[in-house]
Amino acid sequence: MGATGAQGGGLVRAILDDPSGRFAARALTRDPGSARARELAALGAEVVGADLNDEGSLRKAFDGAHGAFVVTNFWEPRTPEEERARPATTKEQEQAGNAARAGQEAGVRHFVWSTLSDTRGYFRPGDGTPSFEGSYKVPHADGKAEADRFFLESGVPTTFMQANVYYEAFRDMFAPRRDETGALVLPLGFGEARVAAHAAEDVGRTALGIFRRGIGMAGRRVSVAGSVLTGAQYAAALSQALGEPVTYQAVSPDMIRAAGFPGAGEVGNMLQYLIAAAPDIAELIDFELLRELNPKLQSFDTWLAAHRDTIPR
Repeated sequence: MGATGAQGGGLVRAILDDPSGRFAARALTRDPGSARARELAALGAEVVGADLNDEGSLRKAFDGAHGAFVVTNFWEPRTPEEERARPATTKEQEQAGNAARAGQEAGVRHFVWSTLSDTRGYFRPGDGTPSFEGSYKVPHADGKAEADRFFLESGVPTTFMQANVYYEAFRDMFAPRRDETGALVLPLGFGEARVAAHAAEDVGRTALGIFRRGIGMAGRRVSVAGSVLTGAQYAAALSQALGEPVTYQAVSPDMIRAAGFPGAGEVGNMLQYLIAAAPDIAELIDFELLRELNPKLQSFDTWLAAHRDTIPR
């Protein structure tokens, strides 16, 4: 699923680039005629139309497949009317349920479900942080965590894969900026925590490694990371890559929540979670396993060496 997005597209390309040719890639997309879908077809993928909101289309698309990578998009653009009728968390859980049931009925033998951790245990009752859609603190994470149950209930061997911060965020949302003196600063809400990050393409490569390992990976939770660094360490790596000093500037989650941009409350909560949960997130990361699954796993330094020219200055 999500074959024209970052995660699913990365897996399609990883399969097509695999010299062993062990797997063929079936790229599922709502619009097989889109430019990205046509590009995947030209590379050798079998492009098939399917919609996560339509369980029947998924059942047909999964027919004959060995495994299925399932990812849902919380951030999919929708109208205010659509959001009111079906909040994004509800949409994601319904879509996950559709995929799990369709895969079970079609005889899929291995799921890799792109999920996240439930953040709510890291917030104290009455701490003043906002809640969304009822009880969620970080809806795009908490809702996916709740949807894990559909894959467990399906009985299909499932590996639960978790992405972290994308290195690509340092091109836009987390990009360094010039302060009033013209110096580069890196304003991030990481506090003093060590935050896990990775290249977008390493999600797909890791997923391929999981499928290659087989159903012995069932029940395991694999957290993808190429580096786990503090904000100051990310700034130091950027300094080295860009050839001029970049100074880390800690921004509190409260400041982010008060900024007023769309989604500021959830972003502030997400960063508060990353700070509070940092030791637990780091403990989940098994670098030895990740390098076995994905020998091309990139550190932040390695990624920057290839992409420094894409970082705004």
